[in-house]
Amino acid sequence: MAVDHYENFPVASILLPARLRPAVKAIYAFARSADDIADEGDAEPAQRIAALTAYEEQLDRIEAGQPSVAPLFAALAHVIHEYALPLTPFRDLLSAFKQDVTTTRYPHFDALLDYCRRSANPVGTLMLHLYKAATPENVRDSDSICSSLQLINFWQDVAIDWNKQRIYLPLDDLQSHGVSEQDIADATSSPAWRALMQFEIARARSMMIKGAPLAKRLPGRVGWELRLVVQGGLRILERLEQTQGDVFRHRPQLRAWDWWLVLSRAVCM
Repeated sequence: MAVDHYENFPVASILLPARLRPAVKAIYAFARSADDIADEGDAEPAQRIAALTAYEEQLDRIEAGQPSVAPLFAALAHVIHEYALPLTPFRDLLSAFKQDVTTTRYPHFDALLDYCRRSANPVGTLMLHLYKAATPENVRDSDSICSSLQLINFWQDVAIDWNKQRIYLPLDDLQSHGVSEQDIADATSSPAWRALMQFEIARARSMMIKGAPLAKRLPGRVGWELRLVVQGGLRILERLEQTQGDVFRHRPQLRAWDWWLVLSRAVCM
């Protein structure tokens, strides 16, 4: 399991009710394509920002009830109106994608969490709305799970993000643990690096465990889907610990045995 590129969307899951699959696919198509605008290809930053602004304008058209000739937004408009989805999560996603174009460092953890609030949490919020379960308590726990998943993605992808000239580890955490950007460039898995990664792993685990009760509150398939997501994220953190945070040489992935373990733990929740 690699928690990246919106794979926490249950797009093809057998646990996802058939009636919701078209809606989830339309939301996923929006998020995935906008994320690709920010991250993929060789476009200049100004071109990426302009393309994402065009997405924002399409959301404005949907809010105004104006039709779109673009298939992606026509499908999205249908889903938004059918399920009375709020537009704020979609706008938050675009805000985060724009930030990806312009921001490559985060001075402290609160700044990183603010990014997670817009880049990851909207996914869970929209899913809760599809299931008509978007109570304040459920949204709070969903935010904790989604932000944890985003952090897990950052921790396992430090080397990949460095190649994109990005560092998502908070800079004040690097400084307090005696780790430099050059250490990341050199793929140095020193005692200081291992201590830093253990610190960040503990943060992500705490957030995941804090949100985990949501999986037990939600009934039926969505509850089981979320149990697997929670246990999968926790298992990746265990894999990170087993390699002492050496993501430069051992990017964690879940194999067949890991999935059996994830399933058994989900059943025991």
